[in-house]
Amino acid sequence: MISNLTIGDLMIDCANAECVRDFYANLMGWEKTIAYNCLALKTDNGLTILFTETDIPYVPPVWPEEPGKQQKQMHLDFTVDDVQSAVDKAIRFGAIKAAVQYGGEDYITMLDTGGHPFCLCRR
Repeated sequence: MISNLTIGDLMIDCANAECVRDFYANLMGWEKTIAYNCLALKTDNGLTILFTETDIPYVPPVWPEEPGKQQKQMHLDFTVDDVQSAVDKAIRFGAIKAAVQYGGEDYITMLDTGGHPFCLCRR
């Protein structure tokens, strides 16, 4: 273990950094900022999320995963009191509900404006 090692920030690759950052700023109400020369958000708990455009054409992940297709490397889970209200809000800001769902009553998988999967989970 490395002493004093903490997560400093999270970086999300995307084709359009401004579009994806604005989606999460609207959804979560987080503060827009710039960090390390990247568009960023400052979360309520102090985590910085960076949004960066890749040097090669960005390929969004396929959901659900399929062999030979671009895989997701990570996704965000958000806990909410009212899943359906959160889904409706996310859609208003440009997200889409994934065609395939596995969460039943517990969570809904969504795709943000850059194609990244994220889940809205019942608190």
